[in-house]
Amino acid sequence: MPVRQILPGITVICIFLAMLLSPEAVFNGAFDGLMLWFQVIFPTLFPFMLISGLMLSSGGLSIVSRLLGGVSRTVFRTSENGSFAVLAGFLCGYPMGAKVSADLVRAGRITEQEASYLLSFVNNTSPAFIINFIVWKSLGRKDLIAPTLIILLFVPCLMSLVFRRYYLKGTPHFKNAGTNADARRKFDLRLVDSCMADSFDAILKVGGYIILFSILISLLAEIFVNRGPFFLILASLEITNGIRMITETFADPVLSYPLVLGLTSFGGLCAAAQTSSMLEGTGLKMLPYLIEKLAAGTAASLAGYLYISVVSSL
Repeated sequence: MPVRQILPGITVICIFLAMLLSPEAVFNGAFDGLMLWFQVIFPTLFPFMLISGLMLSSGGLSIVSRLLGGVSRTVFRTSENGSFAVLAGFLCGYPMGAKVSADLVRAGRITEQEASYLLSFVNNTSPAFIINFIVWKSLGRKDLIAPTLIILLFVPCLMSLVFRRYYLKGTPHFKNAGTNADARRKFDLRLVDSCMADSFDAILKVGGYIILFSILISLLAEIFVNRGPFFLILASLEITNGIRMITETFADPVLSYPLVLGLTSFGGLCAAAQTSSMLEGTGLKMLPYLIEKLAAGTAASLAGYLYISVVSSL
């Protein structure tokens, strides 16, 4: 049997044995992941997941498209319907940009090609998370609020200039898929129930991945923490734990700040897994998304290094 066929099974067995040998690490990781999901992620994301589903099903998308479509088409070359994914992706945080893009594809409102382009720059960390957790709690420097927001929000916009050349294929901008009229459903409790069930399914997947990756971090931290390149691999698993590890390990902001910005822009492997779960059934590919997020993470890290080492010292 080829190694690539048995490797996943061997990996799962090793994780299972590690869990048996380190039950305390498993409990602590699961508890931390559950608290993060329940106290932060659920109240932050679930309302937006529910309202975005209601907007798509009840005709609210047409209003947003009329209000923001022209700006988004001019700046990002999206269709009018695609402007909704831009709005959600920049304001709501992971993985809302991916979920809205996937929902628009499923509803026939944008093409798969446009959704792939949107994924290259709209699936980002929310401004609230950047200000509250990254700048105030982790970095402890209020003077970094403006530059951090500018870098983490401007870099995806800048990268869209690069990625659009591939996805647009010479056309000036994307056009709405299907008809411009909304396929509206009667707004009643059945519609709310349907959107609520879809939102619960999505938020539970997000929570499951957060708990899973928190357990992996807790198990691997006992072995790999502060051991050369393994530290960066460990930190890249989940963004919240990763940022905490970076700021606790590197006291010098010249080192910590670029690493934090790079990880935040990339999103971590946990956010990538959440994104993959949101794309199920759409035909959208994860490999281009990962490459594009790594490019954005590298650009954000470089911008952070230039600011903290050159601009802030002037």
